[in-house]
Amino acid sequence: MAHMVVCARYKQEMEGLSEPPFDSDLGKKVYENVSKKAWGEWADHQKMLLNEYRLQPWTKEAQTFLVEQMQEFLFGGGGAKPKEYVPPTT
Repeated sequence: MAHMVVCARYKQEMEGLSEPPFDSDLGKKVYENVSKKAWGEWADHQKMLLNEYRLQPWTKEAQTFLVEQMQEFLFGGGGAKPKEYVPPTT
């Protein structure tokens, strides 16, 4: 049976992650409160942030920034795109 959560982003019961995304209190919070759909959207948003801000994810500054953005995206107001962001055209 799927792990079900009341998603913090969508405010409804949805399928959750199969395991915590990382070993920490924040990872547990994500596991217990974030749906697979919202986590996938965060992954896409995170890639955009990495590219737009040219972040180096192995640096402490980038990691701190991404954790703040993840919390805002999943549990806050949704996370804003950079002012200069232009969505890709297909």
